[in-house]
Amino acid sequence: MSDDTDAGCHAIVVRRRYDGWDAMDDGRLRQDARNWLLSGLDPASALALKADLEPVELPQGLEIEIPGEPLEHAYFPLTGVASMVAVSGDGSQQIEIGLVGCEGMTGLSLVLGDGRTPHRTVIQVPGHGLRIRAEALRAAIAQPELRDRLLGYAQAMSVQTAHTALANGKLKLDARLARWLLMCHDRSEGDEVALTHDFLSIMLGVRRAGVTVSLHILEGQGLLRATRGLIRILDRRGLEEMVGGFYGVPEAEYRRLVG
Repeated sequence: MSDDTDAGCHAIVVRRRYDGWDAMDDGRLRQDARNWLLSGLDPASALALKADLEPVELPQGLEIEIPGEPLEHAYFPLTGVASMVAVSGDGSQQIEIGLVGCEGMTGLSLVLGDGRTPHRTVIQVPGHGLRIRAEALRAAIAQPELRDRLLGYAQAMSVQTAHTALANGKLKLDARLARWLLMCHDRSEGDEVALTHDFLSIMLGVRRAGVTVSLHILEGQGLLRATRGLIRILDRRGLEEMVGGFYGVPEAEYRRLVG
């Protein structure tokens, strides 16, 4: 690995420093963003997006998609993690159905020709990113290469949500938590993830006490260390062995569809 790379997005991508948009010697545009979806764009697609992307901070708890409301922006995280959350009709129940980090984007309903979603998307791990206005994204995806790339990501996300449903229905809570930590680790810059038990309980759809017990189980096996508001991954391979076949298929589909 060269000196200008760092080991983030462990199982999905190698991330590069964000230096903005620069002209290369041959006139093409280069995007050294940590967002793999952007950094893999062809020159024409990059040009279509360049003028409309703006940097934004992504503080924990920021709600960037509200159920039933028109989407104003799509977000491309450079650091941090956003959670897609399914919400019951009366708003009383919610559970996480997908994670978005440096590998992807929010606002996929815009890519699919709509502008609303019944789901909620909230920043779970703080960071920063780039965003684009909804109307600007709609105009940009007139570029066939960009449209195809974003549709490939949409397909990868549909696989992720399906396997999250599978895991929620078949795994015990400690294994569900291990899977979730692997996915969050994929999208993190290092081995530490800033998370509270309360946030985890919402994302996993369980009581806070259940999260505490599961963290103690994983900690007792030497897989992680949990302190107040912070989880440090100690043994990633051990987490993968614990989860077995419930981790890996969405990640492989991402690599196949997006690269």
